[in-house]
Amino acid sequence: MGVVKGFLVSSSEAVARKRVADAMRGRVEEIADRWVRLQVQQAALSGGTSESELREEADTLVAALVTGLDSALPIDRVASSHTELRRAVTDLSMNRARGGESPTATALAVLALKEALLEAVQESTQDSGELFSAALLINRLLDGAGALSFDTYVEGREEIIRRQSRQLLEVSTPVVRLWRQVLGVPLIGTLDTARTQVVMENLLQAIQDQEATVAIIDITGVPTVDTAVAQHLMQTVNAVRLMGADCIISGIRPPIAQTIAQLGIDLSTIMTRATLSDALSEAIKLTAGPLPTPDAPAVR
Repeated sequence: MGVVKGFLVSSSEAVARKRVADAMRGRVEEIADRWVRLQVQQAALSGGTSESELREEADTLVAALVTGLDSALPIDRVASSHTELRRAVTDLSMNRARGGESPTATALAVLALKEALLEAVQESTQDSGELFSAALLINRLLDGAGALSFDTYVEGREEIIRRQSRQLLEVSTPVVRLWRQVLGVPLIGTLDTARTQVVMENLLQAIQDQEATVAIIDITGVPTVDTAVAQHLMQTVNAVRLMGADCIISGIRPPIAQTIAQLGIDLSTIMTRATLSDALSEAIKLTAGPLPTPDAPAVR
């Protein structure tokens, strides 16, 4: 048994770890260059990552592998716990995810790095036992890096999907200026919790920015209104009122009115109109204010 900076390891593993680290230390640029060439030769990438970007990733990751091997961490935890190496692996995965690369391409890149490292070790020793021990250690090291890379890739793709979904929601729920101090939100499709939140945020911000006093929510394009949809509408109306503005719901078609009545949904506290034009006419009246009272004639 031996000790690697405080961790008890087998003597063969300690020797293999030192062998790999020494082989890499003198060949960082060579290994990085070989790794880039292997990725290009394997056509593992779809074209979202340029060769210069590959080289930058390779230089950073190979250098981090050397410092990780020199650290006090067990080999199975180097990729996940060594700060510099973990950052290099996660940055690589996030860049691949944002560039549209597939998980297969990322996995092939990790496998190609194994080959580049083994070639470097083979140049430093021809002993079959040492090569076998080094190969096992490299596999354990890069298997951990591969697992971290895959997890980061999945998280990156999910982040992109969430951001794109948010952008689609914002595009599908525009806030438009219909009249002086009157805003309109035409809703089309299903109104769920996520979309309600986007509608509410955009509408409240627009009320503040444009100093609106009336907001019209048009549900002509909403196919059905159930208890959940009504609750979402109520939340939005209450938020608008807290901003000091009035809210009108338009687009209450006969089938929608029947459904609301059958479900026992109480919208009596909300101003509703059958069409958007009716709602706009009402909004104009609300923004016009009371007519000025004519001066009384003088008493003689």
